[in-house]
This record gives sequence, structure tokens and C-alpha cells, in this order.
Amino acid sequence: MKKSIFSLYFFVIMLNFSCGQNSENKVITPEDVPFNAELFIDELQIPWGFAFLPDGSILITEKKGELIHFLNEKKIKISNVPEVYQRGQGGLLDIQLHPEYSKNGWIYITYSSTDGNQKGGHTALMRAKLKNNALVDKEVLYKAVPNTTKGQHFGSRIVFDNDGYLYFSIGERGARDVNPQDITRDGGKIYRLHDDGKIPSNNPFVGKKNAKTAIYSYGHRNPQGLIKHPETGKIWDHEHGPRGGDEVNIIKKGANYGWPVITYGINYSGTEITDKTAMDGMEQPIHYWIPSIAPSGMAFVTSNKYENWKGSILVGSLSFQYLERLVLEGTKVVKREKLLEGKGRVRDVKQGPDGLIYVAVEGKGIYKLIPKK
Repeated sequence: MKKSIFSLYFFVIMLNFSCGQNSENKVITPEDVPFNAELFIDELQIPWGFAFLPDGSILITEKKGELIHFLNEKKIKISNVPEVYQRGQGGLLDIQLHPEYSKNGWIYITYSSTDGNQKGGHTALMRAKLKNNALVDKEVLYKAVPNTTKGQHFGSRIVFDNDGYLYFSIGERGARDVNPQDITRDGGKIYRLHDDGKIPSNNPFVGKKNAKTAIYSYGHRNPQGLIKHPETGKIWDHEHGPRGGDEVNIIKKGANYGWPVITYGINYSGTEITDKTAMDGMEQPIHYWIPSIAPSGMAFVTSNKYENWKGSILVGSLSFQYLERLVLEGTKVVKREKLLEGKGRVRDVKQGPDGLIYVAVEGKGIYKLIPKK
């Protein structure tokens, strides 16, 4: 007998911030935080994404449409950045370097774009090169359609896998009953391309009538975390639920992640979306949050700089304004920790080439977590 998701939601709320399939995973604040948080780059508004260049400098996207190169302790504004559709959650979004950047110089950016015949905007993916503090050789590799004037759920993160395929996410653009479950429409999907924008011949929906053949998985709401597992090479995402039901998923070829047919969340008004949390043919998350933390940014810890952190996941919380560490046993979350409480809305998190953790916080800048000796 299926439980009402509405009843489930409030039952879990009463557990006071327990979450996921494991109610014992109560989020805690460690008594002795193993780092000091140093404001490394200051005076940033909404640093949506950032990427380390081989020389140790950093490229930072500001949501309002600015690309900043932090070099030699100076912020250099990059010119010839794509124009963004600034509405709601739209703007200049993620940034990622090609795995062989040192050889080819390609930089990949997602952003909200007005390109097309309809009013409004939708998420686009571009690649370009950096020369003399300007983007050059710009190529739009993918532009979702149709445009809409809605301001929510653009996604979007970018990651490369071990075979050189490029993955990027696009939210369902506020059209939950139309886009996520329909493979002939953009939105609510994770896409896979070759690095030059071509469609891989082995993508799951190649040959399907009217399908968007760049789609790799579907049934997503608004994925703002996308990373490669450092050992298995599999792609993991996290995505915003509505009121409750944020998820962590392992992305599988051609898989349906259920939104909005199944969900552990409810409407913002408190009403039900569906009474179903599982269905045949739809993937279950490996972890979900009730209440929603509004996750943004995601990083696996692979360094030994922080005691007992190796192998865990770091996730930013926009709504509760902290950094969360998820401790894993295999693919099961067994412990949650709150870090950086009170700093602000955590937008992105990365492990730097020096093995240290860097955290982008709205209205502040980028913090460097320096381990205590």
C-alpha cells in the first residue's frame, strides 16, 4: 500500500532534519572543525561557478554576466563574454576546462541565452578560448528551445567523463508537466556531447523519432551539481526538489529519474504533487533531503588535507547557508555534517589543484579552507 507523500513529508519533518533513506543521518555540526576559512577572493556578488587554470589562477562566472580572471591577486574582467538573459535564476552559469586544456585551450560555459525566435531565454552551452583578457573563437555547441520568459530552472553544470564526453544539465524551466518526461523536448535533462558539440552515435535516444538526441538521461527537475566519481568514473548529480525532495543521483544512460511523476517533495504551498515516491522504470535517488537544503555546487574530496574527509562529498546549501559534507559507505550516505554555518549562500565548491577546498559564497567571495595543524 503506497503512503501519501504529504504524510511522509511531515513525518520526516518531525524527525528534525533527518533525511534520505536513513533516518539516523541527522545533520550535525562538528565540535572541532578541522580548518580555518580564509576569504581568498573578496567582493563577489553571485559567483556561480569557477575553474582553476593550469597556472593556479581562477576563472569565475558572476551570474550577472561577468567573467573574472583572478590572477596574481587581481580580478581581471574578461571581455567578449556571451550576453545573458538576466531573469530570475538565469545568467552566466557554470564554467569548465577541457581535460586537455593545456593542449587545446578550450573553455566551456553554460548561460541563459535569448538566441531563437521566441521571447525569453533558455540554457545554452558555449566553448571559447581565452586570449588577451577576451574570449575568442566562440562556438555555441547547444541551445535549448523553446525560449520562455519564466525565470526558473536553467540548471546548469558541466563535467567531462573519463572517455572525454561532455555532460551538462538543464533544468525543466518551470514546465514540470511538459518537459522532464518528454525526450522530444529540452529541459529537465542531462545531455552528453563530444567536446566539439557533435552528438555521440551511442547516445541512448539516437534513432528515436523526434527525440533530442543529445539527451543522456531525463526526468530531472533542476540539477545544479554534476561531478565525476574519482574512482568509478560515473557521473553523479544533485538537483533541487520543490519543498523537500532534493536528490543525489548516479546518472545512467537513458534512465528516467522520475520528476514529477515520483518525488519525495511537495508543492511550496504544502499540497501534494503526487502520492508516488517510486515506480517501475524510474530511478531512485541514492540520497534525498527533507526539508530541502537547496543544493548548489558539488565536489568529491580526493585529497588527504583534511582528516577523514577523503571520499566524502561536499554540497553547498543555498537555503540554510552552509556547506554540507556527506560521508559515504559505497553509495550510501551514513553521516551529514554542517560546515561554514553563517557565511552565506554557498553557490559552488571545488577541490583545488593544491588539494584544498574552495567555496564560493554569495555576497562574499571565494573562501579557502586551510587545514588546522
